[in-house]
Amino acid sequence: MTSGDAASEQEWQRIRNRYRTRFTTTPQFIRSPGRVNLIGEHTDYNEGFVLPAAVDKSIIFGMAANGTQTGRLYSVDKAQTFEWDLGAATYERSDLGWPNYIMGCVDQLRNAGYEVGGFDCAFGGTIPIGAGMSSSAALEGGTFFGLSRMFDLALEPLTMAQLGQKAENEFVGVQCGIMDQFANVFSQAGSVFKLDCRSLEYDYFPFSREDILIVLCDTQVRRELASSEYNVRRRQCEEGVTQLRKYEETIESLRDVPLELLQEHQGELDPVVYQRCEYVIRENLRVNQACQDLETDDFQAFGERMYASHAGLRDQYEVSSKELDLLVEIARDIDGVLGARMMGAGFGGCTINLVLAGAVESFREIVRDRYNGQMAQDVRLYQSTITEGVSLLESPDR
Repeated sequence: MTSGDAASEQEWQRIRNRYRTRFTTTPQFIRSPGRVNLIGEHTDYNEGFVLPAAVDKSIIFGMAANGTQTGRLYSVDKAQTFEWDLGAATYERSDLGWPNYIMGCVDQLRNAGYEVGGFDCAFGGTIPIGAGMSSSAALEGGTFFGLSRMFDLALEPLTMAQLGQKAENEFVGVQCGIMDQFANVFSQAGSVFKLDCRSLEYDYFPFSREDILIVLCDTQVRRELASSEYNVRRRQCEEGVTQLRKYEETIESLRDVPLELLQEHQGELDPVVYQRCEYVIRENLRVNQACQDLETDDFQAFGERMYASHAGLRDQYEVSSKELDLLVEIARDIDGVLGARMMGAGFGGCTINLVLAGAVESFREIVRDRYNGQMAQDVRLYQSTITEGVSLLESPDR
């Protein structure tokens, strides 16, 4: 494998073999990664800052033009097939769920004036579903990357990210921000990047210490409250902006609100709205400070900001859960853990932990023992490294 990723040859071979059982076309193979977000949670829809990176958990696609007007899809992991007519006036969403992400991409390309013919696609991968690593953006990024190569569309990375977000918003019906799609196409190995969710400007920061690993702890608690409470949090933030704009008319979002201005008018805001706003403003400050920590190789300080982020998400934004809180509490007591926090929308999912390489095994044992003992359920752990974004896989035997 020559793309610099950590997808195993065995996984790639699995997709190649399954492709050959379904299709007679000769495919290209693409690796489309999941992502983590080190710090900067619930800041994206407030036009703030995030600090994501692609990781070595990925979806591998086999894709080839088939000379028809039919899209023929095969999910290797689910052992499900799906076909649809690309020439249809409108595309009907599938009850299977996963085809909608791929159809949504084709739909957006068609709306934007690109010509796409029929194609064969088999895919499968190692991104744990429901752990907050954005398998949906990986589906979108891999689809755009493959179609661009097959049909000479010359799609720019920013175009793929923006169309991926639109596909999810408009076809799938999930009102996500652009962070996940952006991380899928713009990530670089050995770096994280700070994304300005308003301007889409971004800067890379080094994250290449071989003695520090990223470990995700999955509660396996699925986030039933996340969608409804997400919308509540958005409205509360917008209410805060409306109130504060009375004192500074240039304010467009919480991104523009100095902490001092918020504190000055605390008594005029609903107490819950104030807490939501203070968390977002402080989290944006933490992202910028965390980037300075990376530039000075100060991972101790970076880790403390992760703990502070979790405390804000728990106490001010109120999107954590007893399972997530326990995992962060356990992590903080383990030697060799630099930082930990919940990652994603909240109410379940996983925590992200920075762990010294020499402490990973003891970390795994202690987390499993204490979490399983107190919660009477298992926790899943995934070790990840930072990799490049969506890319072509090439091998000598093609």
